[in-house]
Amino acid sequence: MNITEEIREELQKSIDEEYRKFHGSLVPDMGEFLGVRVPKLRQMAKQAAKEGYWEFTTNANPLIYEELMIRGMMIGYGKLSMEEQQEELKKFIPLINNWAICDCCCATYKFMKKDQREWFSFLEAYLAGTGEYEVRFAIVCMLDFFVNETYIDEVLERLAGISRQEYYVKMAAAWALSVCYVKFPKKTECILEREALDEEIRRKAVQKIRESLRVTKEEKERLKQKFAK
Repeated sequence: MNITEEIREELQKSIDEEYRKFHGSLVPDMGEFLGVRVPKLRQMAKQAAKEGYWEFTTNANPLIYEELMIRGMMIGYGKLSMEEQQEELKKFIPLINNWAICDCCCATYKFMKKDQREWFSFLEAYLAGTGEYEVRFAIVCMLDFFVNETYIDEVLERLAGISRQEYYVKMAAAWALSVCYVKFPKKTECILEREALDEEIRRKAVQKIRESLRVTKEEKERLKQKFAK
C-alpha cells in the first residue's frame, strides 16, 4: 500500500459525523467533506510529508477537503528548500477555496519566521493578487509571522491599503489589525484612525479587539466610544 492509499484509508477510519455536520455548516465551498478533525489531519500531513511527500502531492485530490488540507499542510512539514517551498506554494495557493483551508495551512508555514525579507516579498505579490483567497493567504501569513518589531510598520501600511469587497479578505484584514493592536496598540490605533481605511474593516477590527481577552476592559470601552458610529 502506498502513502496515498494509506492516507485515504486512514481518512475513512477517522470520519466524525458530528464534526462533519458542525464544521460543514461553518465553511462554504468545501467540496467533498468527509468530516475529519484538524488535529488528525495535521498528524496525517506529517506522516505523508515524511514517508512520501512527492507521491502524495502528485495524487492528492483537491476536490476532497481533507486531501487538499493535508496537501497544503505538508508544505510546512516537508523537508524542502526555500525554492521548493515557494514552488509548492505557487501550486497550492490557487487551489485554496475556503477560509478554513487557508488559515489552517498558513499556520504550518513556520519557515516564514526565517529569511523574512524574502518571504515578505513573496507574500506582497499575493496581497496584490486578484483572487479572494490568495489575498487572504497573504494577510493570514502576515498576521501569523510578521507582527513583530521589524515588520509591524510594513504590515500596518499594507493592511491600511486594502480596498477589496470580498468578505473573507475584509475579515482577514480586521483579524490582522486586532492581532497588531494587542502587540502594538499605539501604532495600530493610528491606522484605525485613518479616514481612508475601509469602514467595514475598521468596524470589524474594533469588534475583534473588544472581544480579545488580552485587552483591558477600560481599553475596550475607550475604543467603543472612540470609534462608535
